[in-house]
Amino acid sequence: METAIDVEAPAVSAASAVSLHGVRRVLGARAVLDSLDLRVPPGGRLGIVGRSGVGKSTLLSLVAGLTQPDAGLISVCGEQSASGRLSRCALMPQRDCLLPWRTALDNACLALENRGISRREARERAAPLLASLGLAGSEHLRPGRLSGGMRQRVAFLRTLLSDKQVLLLDEPFGALDAITRGELQEWLSEILVREPRTVLLVTHDIEEALLLCERVVVLAAGRVALELEVEVPRGGPRRELVTGEAFLALRSRALEALE
Repeated sequence: METAIDVEAPAVSAASAVSLHGVRRVLGARAVLDSLDLRVPPGGRLGIVGRSGVGKSTLLSLVAGLTQPDAGLISVCGEQSASGRLSRCALMPQRDCLLPWRTALDNACLALENRGISRREARERAAPLLASLGLAGSEHLRPGRLSGGMRQRVAFLRTLLSDKQVLLLDEPFGALDAITRGELQEWLSEILVREPRTVLLVTHDIEEALLLCERVVVLAAGRVALELEVEVPRGGPRRELVTGEAFLALRSRALEALE
């Protein structure tokens, strides 16, 4: 592994919740990320798309402080150390990672219990939120009796209850069928309006990134190949949004960059 190279720290802007400056990450003999610069403002939602192996999940791991860059600087809410970044981030992987011996409610409560809150109080806090996510009546079911979409809702609530400023979502709906994925995309969009967070969303699905995010970057060869501002009408039926002229034009540009 290369030794991390010191670079001059850019001024940490109050307008940046997540900031990457000259980030390089080498795995084996290949630079997965190379001189990468990104900025995400507080409350901003950034979609990250690219081919398999382009470094999308590696990027989330670096932001979360789970790994360190070989060069460059990363700041999350002003924290630059690995432990400091980790304290500000909640990572939701593609697999829901629910504990099979815990009920839906108790799985959601894990985030609160990890913050030192008793299980009884955690249940009191989490139960109404679980119901608001369409899971009323499922609180006492174990994961084996939940559908894929229900499991992902529990996993997302657990992520929200961690009370971190930055949510790192790594293909959260990638394992679901197309119909369920579309339903959960609409659901997540509504949740993020009610519970605003800074979000970095990694996905192979360009349409998903455009639906959920205000800005989308396409990664290629370790760098940003294209950056799109998603300025499309919001709030109408999903079918009308994804078939609109502005949405289709953005999708076409992203596909062209991937090719």
